[in-house]
Order: sequence, then C-alpha cells, then structure tokens
Amino acid sequence: MIFQDNIIKQYLKNVYFIAGTPCGGKTIVSRALAKKYGIPVYDIDERFPEHQAMSDPASQPAMNKNFRDADEFFGRSVEEYKAWLLKNTREQLDFVLLDLMRMSKDQIVLCDCHLTLEQAAQITDPAHVAFMLKKPENLVDEYCNRPDHQGFSDFIHSATDFEKAKATCNETLLSLNAKYFEDVKASGYFWIDRGDGLSVEETVARTAKHFGFDEMFQNAGAAAEDVTIVKVDRDTPLAEEFLHFVENCSWTEVRDHIAGLIRGWEFTDWETMFAAVKNGKIVGMASLLKTDYYPLPEIFPWVSCVFVEKEYRGNRISGRLIDAANRFAKEQGFAKTYIPTEHMGLYERYGYTYVRDIVNYGGGTDRLYMKTL
Repeated sequence: MIFQDNIIKQYLKNVYFIAGTPCGGKTIVSRALAKKYGIPVYDIDERFPEHQAMSDPASQPAMNKNFRDADEFFGRSVEEYKAWLLKNTREQLDFVLLDLMRMSKDQIVLCDCHLTLEQAAQITDPAHVAFMLKKPENLVDEYCNRPDHQGFSDFIHSATDFEKAKATCNETLLSLNAKYFEDVKASGYFWIDRGDGLSVEETVARTAKHFGFDEMFQNAGAAAEDVTIVKVDRDTPLAEEFLHFVENCSWTEVRDHIAGLIRGWEFTDWETMFAAVKNGKIVGMASLLKTDYYPLPEIFPWVSCVFVEKEYRGNRISGRLIDAANRFAKEQGFAKTYIPTEHMGLYERYGYTYVRDIVNYGGGTDRLYMKTL
C-alpha cells in the first residue's frame, strides 16, 4: 500500500522533526525544547528494539541482520557498512511514521530522527524540520564519550582491533554525511552548524523561533493559571457535572467505562477523580485508582484517565491534573504512583521514570512509569 505525500504530511502536521548529522546536537536540542515547552520527544533510536521485534526478515532484512560480534560488524567494507545503515534507517521509517501519526493525533510532538532531504520533503513541511549539523570528521570518539551511547562504546571497544574498527566507522560516517552536510546547507532548509560555536541556549532559541514555538505557547502559562483542579466528591453538583462531561467527552475508547464508574460511584477508600475547571466549565480529568487495565494487583496507586479536551491542550493542564493526583496520593501515605502509557517521552517531563513493559487485558503491550513522591 502506498500513501501519497500530502496525506502523510496532513497526518504529521503536529510533528516537528530534529534531524541532522551524528553529534550535531539533535538529542540535546530536542530535550531542551521538550523541557522548555512541555512537549514529548519521540526518539527513533530508543524505539529501534521495539520496531525490530515487530519486523520480519523478509520485509525488513537490514533491521534483522545479525552479527556474531564487533569484529564481524566493523569488519565489513565501508560501502557494505554504509549500505546497511541506509537500508536500516529506511526500513525503520515506516514504523516511525505510523507511531508518530498515532502519538501526534491530539498533541505537538518532537521527533529526534535521521532524515534525508528527500524524506523530509516527502513527509513534512520545511517549517517543521530543523537540521543540526556537525562536520563529519572523527565522530567516533565524541559519540563514544556520551553517557547515552555507552552501549555502542562498549561494543566497538570489544573489537579485536579497536583502532581499525574505529577507522572503519569514522570513514563510513564521513562517507555518509560529508555530502549530506553540504547539501543541507545549500538546500534552503533551516540548519545550525555546531561548529559555529553557538551555545545550547542560542541553538534552542533559534530552533524554537523557526518552529514558531514562542508564539504557539505564549499563552500556555496564563491559560493554565486560569484552570482550577478540583477533587470530585460523591453526590455533589460537581459530580453531576463531571458525569455529563465524561459522557460527552471525545475520548470515545474509554468514556463509557469511566462514566459507569461514576454512575455507580465504584470507588473505594482513597480512590477518587479530579476535574480541571476553567471559567466554570470542566475541560479535563484524571483519577487515582487501585487498579487499571492490567492484571497487576500488586501495583498501585495508578494515576489514570488523564484527559484534556482538544481545544484546551497545550496549556499544561495535564501536568496540573497529575500534580493534584500525586499530592493527594502523598496525603494518603503513598510514596510512589504509577502511570501506564504507549508513549515514550511523554510522562518523563512530569518526573516519571520508565520501569518496564506491561501487558494489558487486551493483550497489548504498554510502558509502565513510576514516580517517587
């Protein structure tokens, strides 16, 4: 099945891509932007094991290529190594695009990725992509010195002849990126050369200006301050309003279930719901529950049902709801709370840490996050 470029662009209209050369600063810039504006980051390198598990050798041969050890991996010719890297990236891109379509349906998402100029033109508009560049010379040492690349560092150092492996890797990266480095600069796309000596703050500010983030989020703080987070108590006018909100909310997948809980008030002990109220209107919700959609009775409490109506998103109301649930949990004597999600880079910005993958009652796999209160 082939999708036309205009369709892909439409479905990715909420995605902003940070691409470029190795060591150009993609990870640093995307994380800094995420922290500043409260945007989740989708990192394709972090997702590779998940995508590899879903792939198959016939359709994604490069992703499923196995190597005995570092000697075999770095023992290939530069052309063989280069061809494998390009095929590997292209094969994963299909998984990445489908993930991004789902994740960005109702929110802005930053994608830390590898994109050629041709791919960028196919999947997004120039205003939605920024290239972070570094002259591709002697990249291995810098790459290995980063804490988040410790696995690669250990792997290349396990080669019998480390210097030869390092030379092969450097030559391959140079071959892949030397022309790309110059082509991006001549392309008309927005780019920043790390060699120009800009600070992280300056780089982030320029990238944010290119994306229009300051204008996009300028009212977010004020809008969040106008919102009040209220605990919903049984048999109160707010409870009736809250039920009406849930019954008519756009979260069709779970609204009937949540509405049923509220109608019968199937909450025990400390379990409760929270409403986000703006100008007398309920615009969002969250809950603190003993159980969620997982056969894990030993894990609780769950911060769940986090939802904000579409027109009020981008105002950090979800964070306010999660904070309220966590404060209440701490008042009840809990030291931790848990959040399940299919997304990566979403709840980390609220202080949550990934624990492990978990399987829900429907057989799907989600990610379990925990926060110490």
